[in-house]
Amino acid sequence: MRRPVADAVETPRLRLEPLAAAHAAELHPVLADPALYAFTGGAPPTLAGLRARHARQLAGASPDGSQGWLDWVLRLRDTGAAAGFVQATLTRGGGVLAADLAWLVGTAVQGRGLATEAAVAVAGRLRARGVVRLGAWVHPDHAASGAVARRCGLAPTAEVRDGEVRWAG
Repeated sequence: MRRPVADAVETPRLRLEPLAAAHAAELHPVLADPALYAFTGGAPPTLAGLRARHARQLAGASPDGSQGWLDWVLRLRDTGAAAGFVQATLTRGGGVLAADLAWLVGTAVQGRGLATEAAVAVAGRLRARGVVRLGAWVHPDHAASGAVARRCGLAPTAEVRDGEVRWAG
C-alpha cells in the first residue's frame, strides 16, 4: 500500500500548496505571533529553526520509515498571502492507512473558517486516497480546533496525551 503524496488542493478561498523549502521565509511572519502557542505550548520559531523544520518535513517520512509526512501551506486565493498550514502524519497498522491531522491559521485571518476549509479539504483528499482512519490531538479548551475536528468527521475520545484529547473518525 503506497502512501498518498501532498499535491495541490484547491478550495473556494484557499490554494493548499505542498510544502517547499522556499515557504519558510513567507510562513515565518505568520508563525511569529506568540498567541498561536497558547494551547500547544512552545514559542514562535526562529527563521533558522523553521527552515530546519521544513528540511526535516520535506524528507516526507520519519528516519525509521514508520511515519509519512504530508504538509501543505495555506495560501489565500484573493491576495496570494500565506495564511498557515495543514499537516498529516501517516501511519500504517494492520494494513490500514491512518492519518493524524494538524492545522494552524495565523491570527490575522482567524475566525473566518479557513482552518475548517483547509482541514476538511485535506481530510477528503486523504480519504479518497486510501486513508481509512483520521485523527487529531486537540487541547480540550481550544474550542475552535475542536470545531475544526468535528467538521472533519472526528469525535473526541477518552484518550489524553500531553494535555490534549485524541479525536478520531
